[in-house]
Amino acid sequence: MDIVKVSGKNNKHKVLMYAISTCAWCKMAKNFLKNNHIEYEYIDVDLCSEEDKEKIRQDILKRGGHLSYPAIVIDDKIVINGFRKDKISEALEI
Repeated sequence: MDIVKVSGKNNKHKVLMYAISTCAWCKMAKNFLKNNHIEYEYIDVDLCSEEDKEKIRQDILKRGGHLSYPAIVIDDKIVINGFRKDKISEALEI
């Protein structure tokens, strides 16, 4: 499973995004984090093996999220499904 790390000045929170490489909402979420200088990691789920896709699905569901993308996990406890600028901003205190 390829985890891509994106550096940013704001690394106060641990941010992991499960995304789809061709998803417009996922691209907007990545740009939003980048434009706000948030350090984050992401995994393009559609480029993973079937075994890794299943692990990701289980991880999202275990955390109480839905199987929709982007799925953004903040500090290993908050899951935000979809590109919800308001919720992302609130969780990241920006």
